[in-house]
This record gives sequence, structure tokens and C-alpha cells, in this order.
Amino acid sequence: MSSGNAPANPITFRQRLHVALLYCLPHHLVSRGLYFLTRRRLPGLALVIGWFVRRYGVELQDAVQPDIREYATFNAFFTRALQPGARTIAELPHGLISPVDGTVSAVGRITAGRLLQAKGIDYSLAALLGGGIDPDPFEDGAFATLYLSPRDYHRVHMPCRGTLRAMSYVPGRLFSVAPHTVATVARLFTRNERVASLFDTPLGPVAVVLVGAINVAAIETVWSGLVTPTQGPRPRHWCYADAPVELAAGAELGRFNMGSTVIVLAPRRLRWAAQLASGTPVRLGQPLGTSDRQREPNSEIPDAS
Repeated sequence: MSSGNAPANPITFRQRLHVALLYCLPHHLVSRGLYFLTRRRLPGLALVIGWFVRRYGVELQDAVQPDIREYATFNAFFTRALQPGARTIAELPHGLISPVDGTVSAVGRITAGRLLQAKGIDYSLAALLGGGIDPDPFEDGAFATLYLSPRDYHRVHMPCRGTLRAMSYVPGRLFSVAPHTVATVARLFTRNERVASLFDTPLGPVAVVLVGAINVAAIETVWSGLVTPTQGPRPRHWCYADAPVELAAGAELGRFNMGSTVIVLAPRRLRWAAQLASGTPVRLGQPLGTSDRQREPNSEIPDAS
């Protein structure tokens, strides 16, 4: 299983303690409380946003509204829109662009139905998709896991032109998806709440999985609005065969109302860009990989390291 992973930094005692505490926290209760607070007009909000901007190094010069005093709620600030033209959307008729501003957590190939989470930890493709989307088209395919930190822009865009065919909501925990947690908590991406969407594209089937996390109090898509926290404790699946949604490359797909992780799944003929590796920063619209349409069906996807 090719990973494109750089050597991991040692996990500190403080980080291990943080992970241990996460097991004890009522994830959904904490997140629903934040959901309530971040949608209220609170006194001193500009001071809170100003602290957040300084603490995490948030860049506001590309935002439609760069003045923190103009945001009515913290969620409005966190899900802020970019100015038109703030990101260059690469034209790749048979490739994928980054759907987010973020950092590569892992990248490589799906082998025997398993994806790499972190060094020494993998997880099931079928479990990730939650039963509503067929995993078979992605066997021996390509995957990229992209982490959105608190400083990043938190809208998610299409990695290529596509037609929506299905969506699944899979309930679960809300562990943090910070790098030290991903390196510690086994099967984290199949334990956390998530929304998976399947598209028909010029590459073939492409799936985009939005993984929730602690304080990620809501996940939205542009075609259905708020998906979670409204769906309840059981998986739900939707088919769009009779009402397909067409989205252009770079068009907004959805958003996190706090930061998290996006996993992109692609057919086996996709080759990731050579420079992609764990820890590589990415920007919305930059090329991630291309497909050689003349390659033999059984040819390998090269290691991205």
C-alpha cells in the first residue's frame, strides 16, 4: 500500500493525554453545544474572532469580508467565502484538483480494500463508505486524505467535473482529526461521523468523503443543505439517479462548520502528482493528479513519495 507518508513526528506525552481524554468526552454533546454558540450573536464576538485569527494565523485577505467586525456569528466567520478569483482552478479534463485548502495527511493506493491512515494504521474502504456506496470501483484505486486545520478555508469544492449519483450519511464518534490523533486512534475515519458522495466523472467514479470531528458541529452539501446533526443515529442513503446534480470542477460541494478532513477516492488509473506526500500543503484548485487514459488496466499507481 503506497502511502506517500513522511516520517511521523514523535507523539508527545501531552498529545497522548489529549487523545486519552477524547475517549472520555461526550463528543456529540460538546459539539452540539458549540453548534448552538457559534450561531448566536454573542457580545464580544469580534474579540473572540480576533484571538482566533492570531492564535491560528488565519489569512483573511482573500475573504469576501476581511473585516472581522462584520461577521454576525462565529460560524459566519468560519465558513467565510473567498473572493472570486482568489484561487486558480487548474484545467484538468482527466485529472483531479485539490478540493480544499489544507494539508496532505496520506496519499497513495487502495490495496486489498484498505487505506492507509497513518504509519502502522489502516482501515477498511467498505467501512468508510458506510454501505450506501459500492466500494468495488475503487479497489486498487487511488486515495488522498486532506486535513483542514483551524486556520484553513472551510468550504469543500469539486475535485473535477461530475454528476452526483449517491450520498450516504454514516453516524459515529467525533474524535479530533489533528495529526497526532490520526497517528494514534485506530480506524479513526471509519469511527467518526461522515458524509460520502459518489460522482460520475470523466475519470470514472470519484467519491468525496467529508469526515466530521470534535467541534465539527455540522456538515452541509450544496444540494441537500445541512446533513448532520439532523439525521439521527442510523445510516441514511440517497440515490440521485432520477435527479442528478451537475457540478463543475472547482464548484462548491459543501462545507464544514468547523475544521476536519476530506478523503478523495479515484479509479486506479489516476496518478498522484510526484510532489504529494504527508505534510504537503495544498490549495484549492491546484493539480493533485492526472489519468493516463492509454495505460494498461492492471498498471500500478506509483508511490507518491
